[in-house]
Amino acid sequence: MAATLLNRERIGAVVVKDACGSEGVTVVGIFSERDVVRAIAERGAAALRLPVGDLMSRNMISCRMDDSVDHVRALMEQHHVRHLPVMEEHQLVGVLSIRDVLSHDVRAAATLSGAAMADVTEAPLPA
Repeated sequence: MAATLLNRERIGAVVVKDACGSEGVTVVGIFSERDVVRAIAERGAAALRLPVGDLMSRNMISCRMDDSVDHVRALMEQHHVRHLPVMEEHQLVGVLSIRDVLSHDVRAAATLSGAAMADVTEAPLPA
C-alpha cells in the first residue's frame, strides 16, 4: 500500500507517524523507495505485503526550518539520504528532497549568472 502511494503521488518518501493517545502524533520513521527496493531484494515480492513499520528507516535524519541549504546538503551527503523531514519542536512541518536542494542551487546559479552578465553589459567601454 505504501509503495502504491509513492508511485501514485510520484514521490520518493513518506514520513511515518504513530498516533499515540498520550503524546499525540509522533514521527517514528521514514519510508522511501530505497526501503522498497531493499525489502524486495531481501524478501522477494512478499515484502510488499509487510507493514511499513517493518520496512521503514527508524534512524531518521532530520533538519530544522532555520538550517541553511548548505547544511541540508551536507546532511544528505553524509547520511546518504535524499529526503529530510523538517522538524520544529518535535513536530513535522515539511519534507525536503534532494530535488529541492538542486532546484535551489540552479536558481542561485542563474541569479549569479544574471548578475555577472549585468556587470559585464553595464561596464563602461574603454575610451
